[in-house]
Amino acid sequence: MELINNIAKAHGGVSVFGGVGERTREGNDLYMEMKESGVINEKNIEESKVALVYGQMNEPPGARMRVGLTALTMAEYFRDVNKQDVLLFIDNIFRFVQAGSEVSALLGRMPSAVGYQPTLSTEMGSLQERITSTKKGSITSIQAVYVPADDLTDPAPATTFAHLDATTVLSRGLASKGIYPAVDPLDSTSTMLQPRIVGNEHYETAQRVKETLQRYKELQDIIAILGLDELSEEDRLTVARARKIERFLSVLCGRIPVLQESMLLL
Repeated sequence: MELINNIAKAHGGVSVFGGVGERTREGNDLYMEMKESGVINEKNIEESKVALVYGQMNEPPGARMRVGLTALTMAEYFRDVNKQDVLLFIDNIFRFVQAGSEVSALLGRMPSAVGYQPTLSTEMGSLQERITSTKKGSITSIQAVYVPADDLTDPAPATTFAHLDATTVLSRGLASKGIYPAVDPLDSTSTMLQPRIVGNEHYETAQRVKETLQRYKELQDIIAILGLDELSEEDRLTVARARKIERFLSVLCGRIPVLQESMLLL
């Protein structure tokens, strides 16, 4: 909601929201919020800055599967014809895969070992590879990805991740500690985290943070069984640093952490 509002009002772009297998209630709530914020103008629909397209949960799998492609076609229109920068939301891309699996079963195709359609990679590629920029405009996509049983190696999310520039993984473990946003720095990735893009200092700090958090993760079982006092002095220092980093990453709303603060924790 906040991203759509910022894109519409601050940057003059347009947003397209594709609700794949969306609940009717949630779709209605989003529409009402867009209307109240002025992003959707019912009196003059041409002035609206967002397009919403839904394939609801109670609809046939073919309809749900086509919603993602329909939203993408609309985004391509705004990019190529209107020459605008487009923010494309897809919620949830896993339901796109799920709908494709149902269609595949109805067609009598032999499923893969874990139950997905044999054409999973082809279907995902036909959607993801159309999300690109041209000289006329751009499409930036943000996709919600449900991960079955929190298994990042499951074929559905793994196939999706292969097409994304960055992934933000939410952790149930961090949420249970009351750490929000519950973003797991170890599982989250970004192709932008390179020395030539962010600079050597930023890159090296990020790597040291990951090393500290990884070591803390390895020590958690030992701490649970033997306690913190049984660790070596170096490991206790690592645990203290890792806990400070977790609190640091759990920032207050509106506060942006700076690189120098991260370096002090290390």
